[in-house]
Amino acid sequence: MTYAIEAEGLVKRFKETEALAGVDLAARKGTVLGLLGPNGAGKTTAVRIFATLLRPDGGRARVAGHDVIREAGVVRAMVGLTGQYAAVDENLTGMENLLLIGRLLGLPRREAKARAGELLERFQLTDAAGRAAKTFSGGMRRRLDLAASLVGRPSILFLDEPTTGLDPHSRGELWDLLRGLVADGATALLTTQYLNEADVLADDIVVIDKGRVIAEGTPDRLKAQVGGQVLELRPILGQDLARAHALVAGAAGAKARIEGEMITAPVKDPELMPAVVRALDREGIAVGELALRRSSLDEVFLALTGHRAEPGEAGEAGEPGEDGDGAVREGDGLERAVSRS
Repeated sequence: MTYAIEAEGLVKRFKETEALAGVDLAARKGTVLGLLGPNGAGKTTAVRIFATLLRPDGGRARVAGHDVIREAGVVRAMVGLTGQYAAVDENLTGMENLLLIGRLLGLPRREAKARAGELLERFQLTDAAGRAAKTFSGGMRRRLDLAASLVGRPSILFLDEPTTGLDPHSRGELWDLLRGLVADGATALLTTQYLNEADVLADDIVVIDKGRVIAEGTPDRLKAQVGGQVLELRPILGQDLARAHALVAGAAGAKARIEGEMITAPVKDPELMPAVVRALDREGIAVGELALRRSSLDEVFLALTGHRAEPGEAGEAGEPGEDGDGAVREGDGLERAVSRS
């Protein structure tokens, strides 16, 4: 099988730090591969290698079967990149931003203008086409940013935390747009700190930590293998919360947690639920909610990495050695045009 995106033993070092330490991953054509991990795990480094913005120090990376080093020009013509921050010129209008990218990609002016118009319409930005990007809302800027990455009709998209900082409504709009692109045949590699985003969008997931792959599979498979089930308990009286937690912890072990008014605990033993019910009845603790559910992807992430994801933080801009190593960074308005020229 020829994968749309593939890495074998990928290695990248920044001075004394090994950002990638032999990463293997593969994305099937027409799917979304979610690349998850704590801040600094190596996600952005991997994306930049696939987009030909960084050279690996070891291993191989291929995009649509083309080596990212030997065939970098071919790869650049096939991919689009959207980073953590909107890389558009705020002083240009929506139309001018897309027209600029088209011209930098070598499109004749008429064709570039037509393509810009198509994308503005598709991303519901036609009414704002003549306005400066600095007047756009956050969600509108992200839509414009994604539109800019599609000017050259790429078949493969690299989305590096594309919804960072967006409100839930704007995030949902981008999810719908991404689903539409994949339905049309595109392949996407998505990094995100929003675990529900990966759960909703990703067909397959790779979790990396400290530059190494620590888990992979579909969201459902990871939940089944790593997370299992979770007991949720909410006592009616807030004053009973500590006592109820002590009972659950006694039955389930130290991993019982208090989250707001709810007590949660991983369930490994099918006898846990009956044991908790008997203990609550014995102690006279009235229950408002008591249920078993499947683990969330956030709980899987916690089990794998030892802490929860940190949504809204700036990915890996501070990875060791990246400042000054010649890599193109987020905020450079010409980044995607350079990466695809």
